[in-house]
Amino acid sequence: MQNISKPMPRLAPLRVDHLPQAVKLSSALGWPYREADWRFAFDLGAGFATEVDGRLVATALWWPYGETHASVGMIIVVPEMQGRGLGRALMGELLQAAGERTVFLNSTQEGLPLYTQLGFVARGQIYQHQAMLTQEPHLAHSRVGVRAMTASDEEQVRLLDGAATGMDRTALLNALFETGMTMVLDRGANVSAYACAREFGHGVVIGPVIAKGSCDASDAMALIAALAGLYHGRFVRIDVTEESGLSGWLSELGLPCVGHVAAMVRGIQTPARSAEAAARLFALSNQSFG
Repeated sequence: MQNISKPMPRLAPLRVDHLPQAVKLSSALGWPYREADWRFAFDLGAGFATEVDGRLVATALWWPYGETHASVGMIIVVPEMQGRGLGRALMGELLQAAGERTVFLNSTQEGLPLYTQLGFVARGQIYQHQAMLTQEPHLAHSRVGVRAMTASDEEQVRLLDGAATGMDRTALLNALFETGMTMVLDRGANVSAYACAREFGHGVVIGPVIAKGSCDASDAMALIAALAGLYHGRFVRIDVTEESGLSGWLSELGLPCVGHVAAMVRGIQTPARSAEAAARLFALSNQSFG
């Protein structure tokens, strides 16, 4: 009897022609990524794929933030190929590409053992809130100073983002400004908060949301409510940090928490936050980009 060997998995750089298959992989997991969302992520970073006989069976992407930091995400292995070391091999390629950078990721419960073995350390939770907003949100806090971002605000928004994250997220911000809606809070003494919204998945995702100063939380809430109000009647998602303290408020707003992931970091560097007034990250651009 002839021995027919099984096709071996082949690891290769992720290509744009992989993206239609990648949509099917993420859909099978219940992830809402459209092909446009995969293309947005692909254009911002780079990734690796595993193929078997030309069929995509695993993916992993990473996004550099300057020379010191990076984020990784969209790590998928089809169920029938799990337990064969594909996820570990893909992560090895990503970490080699990232070099000496501090690397961030957000992990499901299932991914924690692998990422812990690879040197990642948990540093809090990210709460995923989403729903079809049937009514326009109301907010007790004043929305005075909330307006759409103009070209003259861009530099202040970039500085605010750097003050909160300590990272060079120029490429990400450029893409968000080009494809989405950005609002700022400005009471006449420079921009103290900003928030973005863009088409994503089943509807719209709000984030990042960053604010500084003594009223940072209420300013972040004002921006979130203003953006959510623009999209009432649509599906809205937002991923907030545990430190934000906004999870309960979002549920009251009509955006219940549907799950959480562990925020993890690998590397000894920490973001070098600006010496300016403290700025905080309240919501991520999404779970992959941070």
